[in-house]
Amino acid sequence: MSSVTERRQSLRRILTGPHCVHPGSVYDAMSARIAEEIGFEMGMYAGSTASLAVLGAPDLIVLTLTEFADQARRICRAVKRLPVLCDADHGYGNALNARRTAEELEAAGIAGMTLEDTVLPRPYGDGKVTLISLEEGMGKVRAALAARDDPAFVIVARSGVVSVTGVEDAVRRTKAYNESGADALFYTGIRTRAELEAVAAVAKLPIILGGVEGTEVNDRAYLAAHGVRIALQTHAPIMAAQRAVYETLKALRDGVQPKDLPLPPRDDLMARVTREGDYKAWTKQYLEPQT
Repeated sequence: MSSVTERRQSLRRILTGPHCVHPGSVYDAMSARIAEEIGFEMGMYAGSTASLAVLGAPDLIVLTLTEFADQARRICRAVKRLPVLCDADHGYGNALNARRTAEELEAAGIAGMTLEDTVLPRPYGDGKVTLISLEEGMGKVRAALAARDDPAFVIVARSGVVSVTGVEDAVRRTKAYNESGADALFYTGIRTRAELEAVAAVAKLPIILGGVEGTEVNDRAYLAAHGVRIALQTHAPIMAAQRAVYETLKALRDGVQPKDLPLPPRDDLMARVTREGDYKAWTKQYLEPQT
């Protein structure tokens, strides 16, 4: 079992390395263990999947910081080596809330967190996505950095600026966030190579991208050459899991016998991800008489 600081240092090595990695989307203890077993370099715990897993609700910022951090703690406690980056949305409020968010997520064992400059939750009005001012966004980043106890804990400035106010504003915000003290820059909404290249030309920090699938930038060699060190993929695992649960329950409700369920061949996956072997050893060591 690596220490939390060692996991954070692993995330930092990814950010400072030459390659671009795809993180495994994780949302609970077992999904995190599976991602670790398969060999993902890191996990990504998103606000959207947290809302689905904890509340069964869409990603509308109805999840609280306490609920988000509690689930983060369960995820981080379950793994041995996997560093987990989390999407802390808007920091659950203003700069003071962002500071509290950093404290809670660092204490939960998260390797790094992102703070975005979107106006959240959705305000009354026309429903258009808007951004907070650059000055307020900088204040949130500075507050999170001031709350950091472990210097290895990663703080990432995140923005959807490209798709909201355009490339020119993205360049302006990038230049400012370069000097904020953040460890990396996270962008959503980049769809073209021209957009990425404009941002990468002024970025002095490692870049993280969300939502690259189906775009012309979805090439890891190209991304790496332009400073992108982490590129998120779809949160398909939680969708697939819910589909499997639905189909299994539906079959049982329709009268299919358990032995006839169209399940994958039985193997020791459940035993591995629940660490059954460890618990058997601990049972023998601590609950049985020693000879």
